[in-house]
Amino acid sequence: MPVAFRLPLQVFFEREARHPRKVFLVQPIDGGEVQTLTWGDVGHQARCAAHWLRARDLRQGSHIALISKNCAHWIIADLAIWMAGHVSVPLYPNLTADSVAHVLTHSEAALALIGKLDDWPAMAPGVPAGVPTISLPLCPAGTFDFSWADLQACSPIQDHPEPLGSTLATIVYTSGTTGLPKGVMQTFGALGFAATRGTELFGLGEGDRLLSYLPLCHVAERMFVEMAAIYTGQTVFFAQNLDTFLQDLRRARPTALFGVPRIWTRFQLGVYAKIPEKRLDTLLRLPFIGKRVGHKVLAGLGLDALRIALSGAAPVPEALLGWYQRLGLDVLEVYGMSENCGYSHVCRPGAQMLGWIGLPCPGVEVRIDPSGEVQVRSGATMLGYFKDPQKTAETLTEDGFLRTGDKGEQDADGRLRLTGRLKEIFKTSKGKYVAPAPIENRLAEHARIEQVCVVGEGLGAPIGLCVLSAQGQARQTLETHLDHWLAQVNAGLDKHERLRQLVVVKDNWAVENGFLTPTLKIKRNVIESTYGPHLHTWSERAETVLWQD
Repeated sequence: MPVAFRLPLQVFFEREARHPRKVFLVQPIDGGEVQTLTWGDVGHQARCAAHWLRARDLRQGSHIALISKNCAHWIIADLAIWMAGHVSVPLYPNLTADSVAHVLTHSEAALALIGKLDDWPAMAPGVPAGVPTISLPLCPAGTFDFSWADLQACSPIQDHPEPLGSTLATIVYTSGTTGLPKGVMQTFGALGFAATRGTELFGLGEGDRLLSYLPLCHVAERMFVEMAAIYTGQTVFFAQNLDTFLQDLRRARPTALFGVPRIWTRFQLGVYAKIPEKRLDTLLRLPFIGKRVGHKVLAGLGLDALRIALSGAAPVPEALLGWYQRLGLDVLEVYGMSENCGYSHVCRPGAQMLGWIGLPCPGVEVRIDPSGEVQVRSGATMLGYFKDPQKTAETLTEDGFLRTGDKGEQDADGRLRLTGRLKEIFKTSKGKYVAPAPIENRLAEHARIEQVCVVGEGLGAPIGLCVLSAQGQARQTLETHLDHWLAQVNAGLDKHERLRQLVVVKDNWAVENGFLTPTLKIKRNVIESTYGPHLHTWSERAETVLWQD
C-alpha cells in the first residue's frame, strides 16, 4: 500500500501557522550584516507577491522565470509563484544572453523575476521583448518593469491554495553536458514524494541548519535545501560570495551539508595550505591525538557540527572519502537526476562501502537492463520534457522506468556502483571500447589533479587531459609525481584502457568559459572539440607527461 505524503504548499502553511516567529532564512548583506526572516515573514511576503501575480490576470499555470543566485528571496519568489497558481522556471544565474533567450522563449515565460546576479548586463539582452521583469531585493542595478516593493504593496492573500499532486509545479532546465538544455517537468506530487521520504532518512528536524551555496535552480540543491527545510523546519543560511564563503560557513555551522566532489576537494586543499599533507596525516594516525586534530580541522572549516554530509553530481575519489573519515566525518554519496528530483540512491549512515553509492531510496525500484543501463522508477519521476515528446519517449520506458544513461551494477544487498555513461564510451583505433569515467575517478584521486577528462576516440591509446590545482610546486617535481601516478593508475587497468600520457592543459575549465556545466560537470563535447586538433600530435610524443604550450 503506498505511503501517504504531503505536498509542499500544504507543509509550508502548516509551519507558517505553527511557528511564525521561528527563523527560517538568514541572508548575508553588505557590511558583514545579516537579515533574518521568520516563517511568518516569508509567508507574508510570498502572500503579498502572490496577490500581485494573481492581479496580472495571467492564465492559470503560466510559466514564470526566476533568475537569481541563491538568496532568501529565491525561495520566497518560488513560493509566491506557486501560491498564485503558476509554474516556476528557474534559470542558472551565470547563463549567456543566448541561453537566457533560449530558456525564456522555449518555456514560454510570461514574467521574469530578477534577483542577485554577478553580471546582469551580460544576461539582460537575452530577455525577449514583451517579457516583463521584476526586480527582487539584492538585484543588480538596471532598468526593470516592476520592483519587489510593488508586489509588497499588495495585501497578502488570505486563502491557502493547495494544488493537486498531479499539477505541474516547476520546469527544471538541465545544465546539459551536450546540446541544448531540456525542460524537465516536475509535479507537486513528485516534489512531495521525494521530500517526504528523503528527509525521513536522516532524522533532520527544526533544530538543524543548512548552508545554501550550490545553485538552487538545480534539482539537488532545491530538494536538499528548499524542500528539506520546508519539510523539516530547518534554518537555511545563505553564502554571500566566494570571498566570504568560509565566513558564511562558520556562521551557519551547518548540521547537514550537500556538496559536489570539487567542493570537498577544495576544503581538503584549503587545509593542506595551512598544514602540510604528510604532517597532518601523521598527526591523524596518532592514538587519542588524531581524533582531536581531526575535530580541530573540521572546526576550522565550520564543519564541526556536521551530522549529515552528502556529495552528488559525480563520484567522489575513494581516497578523499577516506581522508574525511580520518577527520571523523563520513561523506555519503547520493545519486539522482533532474528527471527524478535527485531521488534515487543514497549511502546510509554507518553503512558506507567505498566505491559503492548505496541502496535505493525508499519507494524506488531499480533494474539493470541487458545493456547494463541503470533504470529507476518512483513517484519522483518526471512527467516528461516540456515540448519534447520524442525525447520523453526515448527517456521513459512504456512501464514508467527512467532510462538514466548510466551503466552500473548492483551487489547482493542492492547497493549500486556506476561504471560509466553509455554514450561516453569510445573506441580506440585498435577497435577496443573504453569507458572514461572510472579511469577519471581514479586519476582524480591525486591531490593536484583538480579536473580530468579521458579521451581517445580513434587514437591508439587513451589520453588524460587534466587541469591542476593552484598549489605551488616545482614543475619538474610535479612532473615526476604525475609520471609515477600515471604508472600506478595504469597498473590497475586492462591493457586496452591504459593511458598513453597525461596532458596538463593551459586552460582553466570553468562554467564561465563553457568547459563546465553550472553543476561543475565537464562538457566532453567542448573539451574534445577544443583539444581535438592536438590529440594525434600529442599521442605521437614519447613523454608520458606533457604540458600544453
